[in-house]
Amino acid sequence: MSLPSDTPLQKLQFYVTTGYACGYLPNKMAQSLIAAPQHLVDAKVYSGLIQQGFRRSGKFSYRPHCENCQECIAVRIVLDQFNPNRSQKRAFKQHQNLSTTILPVGFHEEHYTLYASYQRARHSDEKIQAETESQETNIEQYQSFLCQSNVESVIVEFRDNSQLKMVSVIDIVRDGISAVYTFYDTTDTSSSYGTYNVLWQTLWARELGLPYLYLGYWIKDSKKMAYKQNFKPLEKLIDGEWVK
Repeated sequence: MSLPSDTPLQKLQFYVTTGYACGYLPNKMAQSLIAAPQHLVDAKVYSGLIQQGFRRSGKFSYRPHCENCQECIAVRIVLDQFNPNRSQKRAFKQHQNLSTTILPVGFHEEHYTLYASYQRARHSDEKIQAETESQETNIEQYQSFLCQSNVESVIVEFRDNSQLKMVSVIDIVRDGISAVYTFYDTTDTSSSYGTYNVLWQTLWARELGLPYLYLGYWIKDSKKMAYKQNFKPLEKLIDGEWVK
């Protein structure tokens, strides 16, 4: 792979994982490229990696590296050109009463309870596996995934009065913010929390004077990722270049 000439990035090594079941496309195997060693991936280094299509899960920085599949495409919103459409404006207005609190990354029991409920509701295909795992294992996986970071990260709470409705984990990089993961109260069946959350992040990034909101990977044939194409203009990382 090609990397910028930044000295910190040149000190990294990269290895390819063994194959594992793809979490987005059925009947496909996936592989990832991992940046190592972890302790060298600080905020500055990660800012370079994310421009090359990497993402973060806990302290691991990775990007898809599948031999026979190129469906995972890194995307970002160009904030100075983004204008929400009518539906998105309605979603924002619907939830603009939510209060926000920005916290350091860490474990909160209330957050985990909401996360576990979200996982059960949104990922029913994984329910049987989750039920066979112990509560302790599930908490450890959650902590490893969202409560550890070696870059500049925050947790954002969204509350309706005192009731927790949504939580986002967000990374702050040199040229934008990166939406790591968001989970919310799925019992509010008439809500548009996901859309509201993306719009909130666009506004916060603008307040920080940053040009991009990194949304992770868009996958054409994945329903879980389809929402990302509704936020335009998007830039896609194709052959190492960000293009409209």
